[in-house]
Amino acid sequence: MSHLDPDQLTLLALGEPVVSDADTEHLTGCPACAAELAELRRTATIARATIADGQVLEAPPARVWARIADEIGMTDASAGPAAPESALVGDIAASAAAPASVAAPASASAPEPAMPPRRRRAAVAWVLAASLVLISAVGAGAWLVNSSLRPTVVAGAELEPFPAHPGASGTADVEAARDGSRTLTVSLAADAADDGYREVWLIRNDAAALISLGVLDGDSGSFVIPDGVDLDEYSIVDISVEPVDGDPAHSGDSIVRGQLT
Repeated sequence: MSHLDPDQLTLLALGEPVVSDADTEHLTGCPACAAELAELRRTATIARATIADGQVLEAPPARVWARIADEIGMTDASAGPAAPESALVGDIAASAAAPASVAAPASASAPEPAMPPRRRRAAVAWVLAASLVLISAVGAGAWLVNSSLRPTVVAGAELEPFPAHPGASGTADVEAARDGSRTLTVSLAADAADDGYREVWLIRNDAAALISLGVLDGDSGSFVIPDGVDLDEYSIVDISVEPVDGDPAHSGDSIVRGQLT
């Protein structure tokens, strides 16, 4: 009884619909092919779970790639020094993807013997596992690069209400970008003012000076902190209600206030 091609089993393990009704019937009644498919699926599941966990896997040593090449009959270990790992992986993947019927013989006078089905299936499993390991490493590297480019939260504060605004609350976070720029992001939960607008301030620790960062439109907003402002000195975040009177000074009507730490 003929069995399913190892390449078909590999694609099935990866979730590709590559079988006909006859192949499906064969899988149902052939314990050997069903066992091979189950083994390949377990390999794929373990590799995908590792990728989902974000783990960085160690690259296999050169002897592992050499063993894979030897298993699938791609290279002759005695022919010379081993090829670089990156080239060897590409050759292995190409060898596994190419149909057996189009493989060129090494010599017209002395063709290489065909690989036994069990050995070829084992080699395909090795290639599948190696490919998923490489995908995991590339994905983890991209995640690390992307994470390193994100702004970092360097300070935060819980904003407490003033007596005139009971029940109000808020938060403030300072984020620093890779270029050194800083942003203050605030959120506020409070009743809307009947007349006027809300303004965000940085106040010096001794309350002798303050800096307006801008108008808070809505319940949250982000504001660029001017270069040169020392947050160890201007560490108090304040959100106030300001009347529309043309006076840029603080109205004295603070809604919430807190100190960055």
